[in-house]
Amino acid sequence: MSRLDWLVLGGALLFVVLWGLYKGRGATSGDGYIGGGRDHRWWLIGLSIIATQTSAITFLSTPGQAYVDGMRFVQFYLGLPLAAVVLSITALPLYHRLKVSTAYEILEARFDLKTRLLAATLFLIQRSLAVGITIFAPALVLSVLLGWSLHANILLVGTLVMIYTVTGGTKAVAWAHSSQMLIIACGMLLAGVMTAHRLPPHVSLADALHVAGGLGRLNVIDTHFDPGNRYNLWSGLIGGFFLMLSYFGTDQSQVQRYLAGSSLTQSRLGLLLNGMIKVPMQFLILLLGALVFVFYQFHTPPLFFNPGPVKQVMAGPDAAAFRTLEAKFAQARAGQRQRAESYVSARHSGDAAATAAAKQQLLQSHMESEAIRREGVALIEKANPGTNPSDTNYIFLAYVLSSLPVGLVGLVIAAVFSGSMSSMSGEISALGATTVVDLWRRLIGGSQGTREVWVGRIATFAWGCFAMAFAEYAARLGSLIEAVNILGSLFYGTILGIFITAFYVKRVRGGAAFYAALIAEVGVIACFRFTSISFLWYNVIGCVAVVGLAWCFSKFMPAVLDTVSPG
Repeated sequence: MSRLDWLVLGGALLFVVLWGLYKGRGATSGDGYIGGGRDHRWWLIGLSIIATQTSAITFLSTPGQAYVDGMRFVQFYLGLPLAAVVLSITALPLYHRLKVSTAYEILEARFDLKTRLLAATLFLIQRSLAVGITIFAPALVLSVLLGWSLHANILLVGTLVMIYTVTGGTKAVAWAHSSQMLIIACGMLLAGVMTAHRLPPHVSLADALHVAGGLGRLNVIDTHFDPGNRYNLWSGLIGGFFLMLSYFGTDQSQVQRYLAGSSLTQSRLGLLLNGMIKVPMQFLILLLGALVFVFYQFHTPPLFFNPGPVKQVMAGPDAAAFRTLEAKFAQARAGQRQRAESYVSARHSGDAAATAAAKQQLLQSHMESEAIRREGVALIEKANPGTNPSDTNYIFLAYVLSSLPVGLVGLVIAAVFSGSMSSMSGEISALGATTVVDLWRRLIGGSQGTREVWVGRIATFAWGCFAMAFAEYAARLGSLIEAVNILGSLFYGTILGIFITAFYVKRVRGGAAFYAALIAEVGVIACFRFTSISFLWYNVIGCVAVVGLAWCFSKFMPAVLDTVSPG
């Protein structure tokens, strides 16, 4: 990166940290630190909700996902708008009426303490592991840019976020989110415009979309029902709906955002704003990945986008074989570029038969170059046993560094960092709040005040450290955008089932809900380990299993019910 890029990156990150510290000053009570003062307007709530779920993974992995698999990943989010409407009608009024600090407080009033603690514990486990993945993404950026140790990078990124999150609590997080979303929007919008601009002069945006579609990268909607297919219309609408209900209705990292609203109306508007923006935003980010894919139809990409394993191969006995494959790949891509040019020219001519023939030749050329690429990946795996054969997370980063102009590189990298910081800060803030409210305050009986603020800061710091430790493992998880959602789906269905049982199955008591949730969670993990069922369906399976088992226990095994709530 140039000096200007470093100035843009450093200035953006410094502004976010200082803005968060400034707006978060003065938190002297537990409610002020955890609840943010409960005075947030709808636009701040909406931006904070979007920023919490928009991590660096969104900008590093999502374009790469479109590059290798097309845009069908957008179907993952199709259930979000409906979930936002349902939660605005059902859950939000209840949370505001009871004036809870965390979502899990409701479960003790409805069931018992152990059920509340079970749901809170499942959240703490899932969310702390997910934060580790979000830290790994920007650490990866620094590792590629500077050649620093990945371990040092993880420590640096985590520390940067914890400066204002630990100090200022929920209010600091929300206001930092507003500045981060501005950086994110500017960076990604300009990256998309510049990518379209850098296509050959005779290739219009319409031509680029036809090239992407011809090579299977505009596969936005798949109406075929297949439980083993991760992304189709039905998994998105049904499985995604259950996932989003749980994420936005029971995950404290999201609930905490709209609990800070000044009124029920402000919270509803903030949540609905997120429901309106998220799907188009993900569509545009995936479209950016598809445009990068088209860009590389007219420019030769690396054989493998992750430079680390390539360097290891080149330093070993297989270096000559890999160089041969690189030359063969470059030759194949040169031919593929000619066929892409021919396809665009055929489209301009208006000859349908010639266009169809050119499209088929382009597809055949692409398949040939991909076969060579697979040979290279196999050689990398041979030279480096245990190396992740997927370079999805590196594609967009490699494109940014090699192809975007000076200044914009720094802004896009700042957007990546802002995404990671916004997600991590919101999540570790929620982890700290849950620890204070559902564990420390409930089990130890601590009172609100200055002491509770310090307990919250210690808990937030501790969870940040744990997340950084898990980030060391994240490199083994393949596509980060898929990994973080698979991890969430292992827990969200069970948690959602507990809440739905609490709200709508009135005869069920705490013992039945508790044991049903334990069994359902074991079942979800078994589905993950021993079946090919797509992860989005885990949310449906876990939720239905909890509700069904809890009802059965209450009706046919009343002895299971534990009506005594400790404390």
